[in-house]
Amino acid sequence: MPFAFPSILLASASPRRRELLAQIGVAHEVLAVDIDETPLPGELPAALAARLARAKALEGRRRGGGARPVLGSDTVVALGSEQFGKPQDREDAVRMLTALGGRTHEVLTAVAIAPPGGGEVFEALSGTRGARAPITPCFF
Repeated sequence: MPFAFPSILLASASPRRRELLAQIGVAHEVLAVDIDETPLPGELPAALAARLARAKALEGRRRGGGARPVLGSDTVVALGSEQFGKPQDREDAVRMLTALGGRTHEVLTAVAIAPPGGGEVFEALSGTRGARAPITPCFF
């Protein structure tokens, strides 16, 4: 008998996260949560991603997790001491992509699963380093 994942609550409105869960056959419902994603003073990228993933999972559980586990996740891109979160608009996205072009950067993704009933939150962090080709203005 094949393994069946339980239905989960995804504390994110990210189309990519929904797509990833669908690809691996995890039934889920989306509950977009609104948390303050402002980095704390001196907060390192890995700590920021982990804190935000945990906050999303806990807020999702608080707002309607019920009997289902709640998955929170966040990705932070770091270039030296500069951190990039979600672009606020097209102009911000262009600024970010231009800054990253031709330079090695780190992508950190944290996930947190808040089980139903207030149990311990499970957390994981994954990171990768990469570089993208320089981007010229004609790209946009």
